[in-house]
Amino acid sequence: MDWTPEKPPTAKEIAARFRSAMADGAYPPGRQLPGAKGLAKQLGVALMTVQSAYKQLAEDGLVEGRRGSGTYVIDPRKGEPTAQQAVSSIRDLQEQLKQATSQIAELSERVAKLEEERTSSASRGDQ
Repeated sequence: MDWTPEKPPTAKEIAARFRSAMADGAYPPGRQLPGAKGLAKQLGVALMTVQSAYKQLAEDGLVEGRRGSGTYVIDPRKGEPTAQQAVSSIRDLQEQLKQATSQIAELSERVAKLEEERTSSASRGDQ
């Protein structure tokens, strides 16, 4: 996975990124996920963070760990989605919405500040 975030991601963010990649077909059933140690190093996070993300994906029925071999994507269509999968998906969406809302608020503040500076500059230029 070619991903170099600006700040170290959380386990939820890593799991969400893999869910999205699976939905897009980048990780089809049978494909192995990157090794947890290597991915942790690449992302600048603790090994436990990646392991937690993989555990979330396993709980959602999206991957399975094979002892000594790695973590592989499984076909989620083989079984019906569970309530736990639905709740997890909703939580991921809530987290993404929370992050987007925060980013929008930050951008709104920056725009307001720029507008204030522009107005001040224009006032000073008229004098």
